[in-house]
Amino acid sequence: MAAGQPGDLGGYYFRFLPQKTFQSLSSRESTARLRQWSMLGRIQAQAFGFDETFRAYRKDEFVMAFFKDPNVIPNLKLLSDSSGQWITLGTEVKKIKAMNVPCTQLSMSFFDRLYDEDIVRDNGHIVKCLDSFCDPFLVSDELRKVLLMEDSEKYEIFSQPDRDEFLFCLFKHLCLGGALCQYEDVLNPYLETTKLIYKDLLSSVDLVPCLDETTDAILLKPLGWILCISVVGCE
Repeated sequence: MAAGQPGDLGGYYFRFLPQKTFQSLSSRESTARLRQWSMLGRIQAQAFGFDETFRAYRKDEFVMAFFKDPNVIPNLKLLSDSSGQWITLGTEVKKIKAMNVPCTQLSMSFFDRLYDEDIVRDNGHIVKCLDSFCDPFLVSDELRKVLLMEDSEKYEIFSQPDRDEFLFCLFKHLCLGGALCQYEDVLNPYLETTKLIYKDLLSSVDLVPCLDETTDAILLKPLGWILCISVVGCE
């Protein structure tokens, strides 16, 4: 494929943007927190541009074109399950599964219910509980209990649509951390890091004015799509 010409699949042409950086993942404070949560080197963001209008009804075609693009194959990084190292895609993908992830939440007040339901104290400290396991996680506080344990008393303070939100998924991912995670005793580091990464990843998404029917306020909401993609097979 010559540079600047559309790809064979759906007319999309992708270009790698290595100059685009994500400060939320590379700042000194963020890297210190990610190291504590056993996530440093295990979470990464890359940017690619494309030359056509994205249309939701063609998302599967769009994603397949992305994974087949010759500018993507040698540059897209994946974390290897076997080695734990970052590797490039290196080959065309034969089958994918793409699911929409809603990103309608724009305020961290979304998590105020953690205070309202006594999962976090007024001073920001996370309430502890008796140790239990929700494989593979040790659950030793009320925060992880509400994130993981469906039979817990307060699990339903977040509905399933709430849990599907990208903001919630990112928050949960940071709270649970990696295999050697050193958990926080207070909530604020999780909230701050979630906000920074969320804002950073959505910074290039167009915002459109929407009416909040509850308060009659005009809000800016993202006009964009986040997709959760599972690679089913490669050549």
